[in-house]
Amino acid sequence: MKLVRYGDMGAEKPGMIDADGALRDLSGHVDDITGAVLTDAGLDALRAIDPQSLPVVAGNPRMGACVGNIGKFMCIGLNFSDHAIESGLPIPEHPVLFMKATSAVVGPNDAISMPRGSTSTDWEVELGVVIGKKAKYVSADDALDHVAGYCLINDVSERHFQNNLSGTWTKGKSCDTFGPTGPWLVTRDEVEDVQNLGMWLDVNGKRMQTGNTSTMIFTVAQIIEHLSGLMTLHPGDVISTGTPPGVGMGIKPNPIYLKKGDVIELAIDGLGQQKQTVTEDA
Repeated sequence: MKLVRYGDMGAEKPGMIDADGALRDLSGHVDDITGAVLTDAGLDALRAIDPQSLPVVAGNPRMGACVGNIGKFMCIGLNFSDHAIESGLPIPEHPVLFMKATSAVVGPNDAISMPRGSTSTDWEVELGVVIGKKAKYVSADDALDHVAGYCLINDVSERHFQNNLSGTWTKGKSCDTFGPTGPWLVTRDEVEDVQNLGMWLDVNGKRMQTGNTSTMIFTVAQIIEHLSGLMTLHPGDVISTGTPPGVGMGIKPNPIYLKKGDVIELAIDGLGQQKQTVTEDA
């Protein structure tokens, strides 16, 4: 299944993309696409619905983030060895964890607004993992059974805030609009091999990032094993699993960062595509 949330910001409705690519309204069955719906039982109930029985949504509504009421937004840093090298940092021995504020989450095609004082806003195409079953001390062998599905994320980053304002990376990762998520959540049964998904990102039509989840240092299963040994993961939690090389910060000798009016497009195989225009906070 491809599950979506559509409509005005803050008033999104639940939906499903049918086999023909049409958007269908799920609001007669569930209130929203949240952790309560993303359990195995919740997803089985949605699978039992005939998509043809659902109303077709007319027009071209705004797409919201594909998961509502996200509990924890966890991010894995430096999870591609060549990205670690371009960042000038050592290959990590364990998954590098930082948190992104859930207030950063927006829809896949919403504008990215650079905050006041931004000098170094950057892009990062990433695979998102959405938890569907409570996970505590889970082994890598069982980890993927705790996944509801996968989605596309742009882990937008303000590098000056991230690296120079003291404290953790969270400062540069949590600005408003810095978490475009979606367009849809693809349930795990429809992703044959999560460790073999092509991914790319363009800025103003120029290819900046090309990668594949096969080159992750830590697999999705290993990440879930590690995180669930530190904290309980709950349905509706999201993990952004790292970016391949090609970020603006890594361009030598002169990094390139986003500016007002830039257009970012990104995609992951089977998980859809995003498009954002860069603006500035007033």
